[in-house]
Amino acid sequence: MFWSFFKLGLFTIGGGMAMIPLIQDIVVNNKKWMTEEECVDCIAVSQSLPGVIAINMATYIGYHLKKLPGSIVATVGVNLPSYIIIIIVVEILHGFGDNPYVLGALVGIKAAATGLIAFSAYRIGRQVLKSGFAWVMAVAAFLVITFAGVNAVFAILGGLVIGIVKMKLDAGRGGKKNDLP
Repeated sequence: MFWSFFKLGLFTIGGGMAMIPLIQDIVVNNKKWMTEEECVDCIAVSQSLPGVIAINMATYIGYHLKKLPGSIVATVGVNLPSYIIIIIVVEILHGFGDNPYVLGALVGIKAAATGLIAFSAYRIGRQVLKSGFAWVMAVAAFLVITFAGVNAVFAILGGLVIGIVKMKLDAGRGGKKNDLP
């Protein structure tokens, strides 16, 4: 488990959101540590908690597999490469900050990372947005965060409250508790 997360941390550029499709692929398809549905639940929980999603996911998956020792091993594994690489990069780039090649490389890296994040949103959306309610909630969250300046934490908390209210209303009308998706 340590090496799986270490390699993820070592070869994934673009931050936590860019790591989601790679984590899903390893955890669901390659290692079969989780089902697709369990992984989507892991993403939802990890996104709704403070901190970087990739670290939260590593901790969640490690705990899912081996409880506290697993969570520690997975979390250290995914964090260690960044720690080492950042120290090396800062030392090397300290004198090259204004170099046009370095600046060009950073523009390219940021653009590629943005593409990875967009792919993550598409892939998760395909798995999660299976009802009108889910689509309305996703679009509403996007709109209030993007155009109304609402903090993402409040959008998540609002989704939590609205989801609970909908579930209670559906249950009161004779619907099943798992009618939400």
